[in-house]
Amino acid sequence: MTRDLTRARWAVATIFAVHGAASGSFAARIPWIAEHLHLSQGRLGLALIMPAIGSLSSMPFTGRLIARIGGRTATRVLIAAWCAAIGVLALAPNVWAFMGMLLLAGVTAGTSDIAMNAEGVAVEQGLGRSVMSGLHGMWSLGGLIGSGIGAAAAFFGIGAPVNLAVMAMLLAVIAVTAGHWLLPSAPVPTSDEGPRFSLPRGPVLIIGLVGFCAVFAEGATADWCAVYLREILGSSEGQAAIAYSAFAFAMTSGRLVGDAVVRRVGAVTTVRVAGLLGILGGILVVTSWAPAVGIVGFGLIGLGVAVVVPLAFSAAGHTGDHAAHSIAGVATVSYGAGLAAPGLMGGIAHATSLPFSFALVTCLIAVVALSAGRLRAAEIVHVPQPVAA
Repeated sequence: MTRDLTRARWAVATIFAVHGAASGSFAARIPWIAEHLHLSQGRLGLALIMPAIGSLSSMPFTGRLIARIGGRTATRVLIAAWCAAIGVLALAPNVWAFMGMLLLAGVTAGTSDIAMNAEGVAVEQGLGRSVMSGLHGMWSLGGLIGSGIGAAAAFFGIGAPVNLAVMAMLLAVIAVTAGHWLLPSAPVPTSDEGPRFSLPRGPVLIIGLVGFCAVFAEGATADWCAVYLREILGSSEGQAAIAYSAFAFAMTSGRLVGDAVVRRVGAVTTVRVAGLLGILGGILVVTSWAPAVGIVGFGLIGLGVAVVVPLAFSAAGHTGDHAAHSIAGVATVSYGAGLAAPGLMGGIAHATSLPFSFALVTCLIAVVALSAGRLRAAEIVHVPQPVAA
């Protein structure tokens, strides 16, 4: 049993890393695709909304699919589809085809995200301890690796079609192979599949709203931290880029060590302490007088929100009778913030100022800290269950 659980843990961690690497690979080659298709900033921005639309529209149906074909099979099929979708994006002949392909890519990204998080919850239930934060840390690490390879390919003049196609094939093979060691799961009877459409309600809705606040703070900081340093603090372009690097490094590090902290002090205390760090970071950003202070503040914001989404998914998975349905509901609400954050931040900044916008982000982090008790279900306290043969 222990060996099966250990293998399953590393298998799902690998799949998280593959998912992140696919995302990072595409992100690094967006400039090549935009130039190839002669996209203006407006058209590119419109196109990049399509993955979020695809993800959010498909996530509520994913729980039913997982119940019907089994978690292990669903995860392997959906992660392979996500890799395949990334592999062909650079082949789009025009902007309309690109938008359609991005919409389908969003569907595969969102559904595979739900499936692998449900597998992560199954591993937690078997081990009887928190692992979800580390899994999301692997996603962040995969994203850094994928984007790094993409940047290197661009530096050496390798076109995006070749880069993405090779990465897609390699990542799909790795993910499908790793999926062999996921915990076995059989399709459930039709009468037990749960609702066809998973929208959160009750405790799951509250967990989703906590996730919403964290994802909004994460998305807003990722998209606007460099702009803040450049326009508000008068930094150089290099310093502005460091702001995002500090934020991303803090997020990744916080997630990789998050499980150890949760096991020691519990999910609620972890989120509260992290939230206090995030609030301090927000205050430093809003009151910063030099680029270095702002960079430290953005790093603290990264630490403040790093573990919230993993613990929200974990809490949702341990709430209710259908883990996949609960996770799908929380993901739909939480990831909606990722779609809303960049535009809302820009609108608020235009009407007021960027410092005021980040003051609101700080308030959202405070809401997360105050609502930490809603994530208590992520504290694994049950006895590990035997793994089915």
